[in-house]
Amino acid sequence: MSLVNIKIEGVPYQVESGLTILEAAKACGYEIPSLCAFNHGECNSGSCRVCLVEATGARGLVASCVYPINEGMEIRISTPKAVEARRRSVELLLSNHNKNCQQCDKNGKCELLHVATLTGAREDAFSGVHSQTTLDQLAPALYRDTSKCILCGRCIARCSNAHGLGILGFENRGFNTIVAPAENRSFANSPCIQCGQCVSVCPTGALMEKSEIDKVDAAIAAGKKVIVQAAPAVRAALGEEFGYPVGTPVTGKMIAALRRLGFYRVYDVNFGADLTIMEEGHELLDRLTNGGVLPMITSCSPGWVNYAEYNYGDLLPHLSSCKSPHQMQGAIIKSYWAKEHDLDPKDVFVVSVMPCTAKKYERQRDVMNVDGIDDVDAVITTRELARMIQRSGLIFNRLPDEEWDSDIMGDYSGAGVIFGVTGGVMEAALRTVYHVLTGKEHELIKFEEVRGHEAGIREASIDINGTVVNVAVASGMKSAKVLLDEIREGKSKYHFIEIMGCPGGCINGGGQPYVRSCFLPNEGDDILDTYKAKRAQALYSEDERQSVRQSHNNPQIVELYDKFLEKPNSHLAHKLLHTSYAAREGFT
Repeated sequence: MSLVNIKIEGVPYQVESGLTILEAAKACGYEIPSLCAFNHGECNSGSCRVCLVEATGARGLVASCVYPINEGMEIRISTPKAVEARRRSVELLLSNHNKNCQQCDKNGKCELLHVATLTGAREDAFSGVHSQTTLDQLAPALYRDTSKCILCGRCIARCSNAHGLGILGFENRGFNTIVAPAENRSFANSPCIQCGQCVSVCPTGALMEKSEIDKVDAAIAAGKKVIVQAAPAVRAALGEEFGYPVGTPVTGKMIAALRRLGFYRVYDVNFGADLTIMEEGHELLDRLTNGGVLPMITSCSPGWVNYAEYNYGDLLPHLSSCKSPHQMQGAIIKSYWAKEHDLDPKDVFVVSVMPCTAKKYERQRDVMNVDGIDDVDAVITTRELARMIQRSGLIFNRLPDEEWDSDIMGDYSGAGVIFGVTGGVMEAALRTVYHVLTGKEHELIKFEEVRGHEAGIREASIDINGTVVNVAVASGMKSAKVLLDEIREGKSKYHFIEIMGCPGGCINGGGQPYVRSCFLPNEGDDILDTYKAKRAQALYSEDERQSVRQSHNNPQIVELYDKFLEKPNSHLAHKLLHTSYAAREGFT
């Protein structure tokens, strides 16, 4: 990479060519107030005009996030003209913004308020009529409030970059412009997969998850036996909400907090993950040996399932019929667990803590119940759990480290832990499939070929006792589409495919803590590039610490089959743990 000479505030620097002014300034130790800098400039349009600077060779002020540097350029960040322009840009954004900050779920993590502070923007510098507001609250997982939207376009870019979808776009023109699904439809009336990636990049409270905290509060107040179960990816990110470095596992303190919030039992969804592997692994073996539909595709990511039902209805027979781990575990809690504790399932209320907003939609699917009793009654995200802990007055870092409840389903394997990373489901399944086919444990335990935390496609051919199993892993629908089109065209060479809705898997779910450099002062400048790897490592490290690292060796899983389910894919197992899919009407 060649270097160019520039000056910033009169000081000479050499920087890599091809950078924008914003990137070059950052490399030289200057943080130009901006919005897109906190999220890798995903909007890439310069539309908010917050990062204006003066630069030689330019006509007037330029948006530093999109304007490229060139040899000999002189950049002025702090001239009165640039400072005033940035302040005016933020004041204009505020002029059409609903400033109910106290009631906003984004309070404390609002990037607009952050840049308003940096630029010295005045609240009422401009006043007048506000744009007409759309408040969309119909979808199970997401809500949209256009009164808080600043038209930055980040959500539009993320939907396209992660999934190749165009669910959101700019509607109308001029003062009436809004960000919305086509024709300003509700998310509920569009092919939105409810993944929440748009929420994860929104700088304000215009896009948020639909909270179910009130449902949890009501169930506890009503005296129900409220059982909580937490997904593996939650422990790898929750600490970020309480000042811990990104990727710090806080399992013990999370358990202690959940108990003090009033939950009757605190369980790990890793048990459900082990159960999923038993069912899914044996389903794969059945398809391999009995001529079933191949490749089989995992089904534990509800965002991916939504995408398949909307866009690939003809390929639904390829999906595993297994429910996702928290739905399986919910079904076991309301059947086996309730029976063992002499409780009526109707008096048991199951809450799942998830890194994923699409799980809110999943739990409400018509097929996610047994004999009319829902598997799961409420889903809260990692962020919602943090809000519950904060409002309770608990000082998180002073909590003791406690253990999961262990009656009936407290044990879990390392294989269950790695479900939270893209490739983890595949690796966990291969550990068990290898054992079933060979009668032995995989010597190295790990299957490095399918590991990785970035979006994209990874593939491998695994020779298991003479049986070659071709596998592929993808996260984000943009990557998944490549594999799905190969299947549709009859060109797929794979036997087993893992697909995760969110790029990187659950560690990067739409319900995880926001990663913004402006709110993480103790992290390095590269945190936007490294946070997924750090969260993934937290789960891989826990896997390596476990004495049991294969799902089929979890003693409580073995006991569950011996005492209740009989065997994987039994009639009872299918009734409780498996589901069905259907192409969505109006879409192909």
